[in-house]
Amino acid sequence: MNWYEKLNKYFPIEEMKSKDHMEALLKEKGDIYHKDEGKHHVLMYAELNDFIFIDYIFVSKDARGEGLGGKLIGKLKEKGKPIILEVEPVNYEDSDTEKRLKFYQREGFKHADSIGYNRKSLATNEVNSMEILYWSPNDESEELIYEAMKKTYNEIHTYKDKEWYGDSYEPVGEVLTRDEGDSSKKNIFDHLS
Repeated sequence: MNWYEKLNKYFPIEEMKSKDHMEALLKEKGDIYHKDEGKHHVLMYAELNDFIFIDYIFVSKDARGEGLGGKLIGKLKEKGKPIILEVEPVNYEDSDTEKRLKFYQREGFKHADSIGYNRKSLATNEVNSMEILYWSPNDESEELIYEAMKKTYNEIHTYKDKEWYGDSYEPVGEVLTRDEGDSSKKNIFDHLS
């Protein structure tokens, strides 16, 4: 099974980029978009001057519990930049969502609870809500994380979207929101058992 098939089998359709989109990012934005692939893992990420965005991280069931995910995250942490990623909210019918959150919590990630992320999937036409997690070596603010997510959305997620999907994603201002005064939004790590 090739790297794209592994990702496509593991991630929901509304979160997946097309293979053409990802190959174009690797080829045309190879200075910032990278693939780290091994027998039991696939890591797709963008490294910009001031942050790293993890687009996809997959560890095969055969290698789970052996520390491979932590090693992959550790290699990125060594670069000394904030690391940002999107994660599904906990779905109690899918135990993997809670396991993923626990993994990121163990790795020192925080929930950017002031940032909202709601994007309509071009594959399903349904709104897909995600949560933003980040790891920060220097206690960077959520404002910096928000700006980095906007940059990621514009440079990675929507890169040639009309060409790959026949339609364009919504503008970044309609997808990402930041509400510093909303204390009603809960930290997703608070719900973990």
